[in-house]
Amino acid sequence: MSVTTRFAPSPTGYLHIGGARTALFCWLYARRHGGRFVLRVEDTDRERSTPEAINAILEGMSWLGIDYDEGPLYQTERFARYGEVIDRMLEEGTAYRCYCSRERLDQLRADQQARKVKPRYDGRCRHLTERPADAEGDPVIRFRQPHEGHTVVDDQVKGRVAFDNAELDDLIIARADGSPTYNFVVVVDDMDMGISHVIRGDDHLNNSARQANILKALGVEPPVYAHVPMILDAQGKKLSKRTGAASVMEYRDAGYLPEAVINYLVRLGWAHGDQEVFTLDELIEYFDIGEINHSASSLNPSKLDWLNQHYLKTLPPAHVARHFAWHLGALGIDPGAADAPNIEAVVSAQAERSKTLVEMAENSRFFYTEPQAYDEKAARKHLLGAGDVLDALTNALAEVEHWKADAIHQAITGVAEEQGLKMGKVAQPLRVAVSGGPVSPPIDITLELLGREAVLRRLVRAREWVDQPELDRH
Repeated sequence: MSVTTRFAPSPTGYLHIGGARTALFCWLYARRHGGRFVLRVEDTDRERSTPEAINAILEGMSWLGIDYDEGPLYQTERFARYGEVIDRMLEEGTAYRCYCSRERLDQLRADQQARKVKPRYDGRCRHLTERPADAEGDPVIRFRQPHEGHTVVDDQVKGRVAFDNAELDDLIIARADGSPTYNFVVVVDDMDMGISHVIRGDDHLNNSARQANILKALGVEPPVYAHVPMILDAQGKKLSKRTGAASVMEYRDAGYLPEAVINYLVRLGWAHGDQEVFTLDELIEYFDIGEINHSASSLNPSKLDWLNQHYLKTLPPAHVARHFAWHLGALGIDPGAADAPNIEAVVSAQAERSKTLVEMAENSRFFYTEPQAYDEKAARKHLLGAGDVLDALTNALAEVEHWKADAIHQAITGVAEEQGLKMGKVAQPLRVAVSGGPVSPPIDITLELLGREAVLRRLVRAREWVDQPELDRH
């Protein structure tokens, strides 16, 4: 079978993390089988669908690296096609016009609920051959659902699921104004686009029987269905905005790499043995919908942090630097300024001590802008009383001929020996002086990245701070 999958979001908001996982599963399955992946925008809800929401979906997919072979295709551009199919179904008798008023349908539902019967259309107009004399307004179009037997869906995740056709009512496929409904347009789109596998959330499982029956009425074999369990929050409850229903771009803004988010998403509901970290090529090679978990998965923020740090340390610094530059820009820092350190070298220096790019950017501020104040505790511990050490460091570093880490290290070691101090008693005052705090990459690498001029200027400033009266220190 030629594999064609689709991701069909409704553009009524951002690209939700659950939607991104669905898109990823569809994309991986198509890529593994050398098939096609289609992006279809289900924008028939004209009140809620917005260009901004469409752009948010496209932006999220682009950031994740989920490309598509066809699309984006918009349902609002296919209304003429839906009309053609409805006309055909009316002609063939697989659909019919329903003239029941809203008042009658509301009363029917109320009566059924009072009798504790499942609300469903009673088929009053199912066998009409002409418009009733008392009919008012335009009719809706209903699908003539088979009422005998069962519809069986061999779901690739849920297993064999049987639906009693007697429980499936004659759903509306076109409203009185002619606009088609969700379950109908999905079917026509899947038919026209040759969708072979539908991978989606399990909240759509009940729709599969209705959609399969419409396809059969059109003479088309239904696609293979795979309904994926939902994602829960870290407490095992349904996701909400308060507990982690974040958009994909919020993960970017929080400092995560797309590779980490991809790896994290695919492991929310799928496994390949005990392997935790995958390259993209491995995911394409290994992914199979038959291995998707049957039960819901819960968010695990600590696992995402772990994955992100792994990728910060192992991906090429040039790749990480492209994402890191965005976060520096968010802080108002221009990493391309003439006096800025090499951004790839900063990434290499900071990767071991950063879980996110936000943390890396915050911890790297001092490489780009001189600290306006010292960490109070660190300054009192390491700068006060270190005036002679700062003077010696200033003199020794000013004499370094080649401003590289190894030569810088030798100069610092020389000061420690001359002063009769352990290395930490020299390196820590130096670190606070140049970075403003007690933590930085190895001190020789830190100084190389800062450059001679900035280091000497900051040492002078630190020496002045030491000499200031207590009340003037800040």
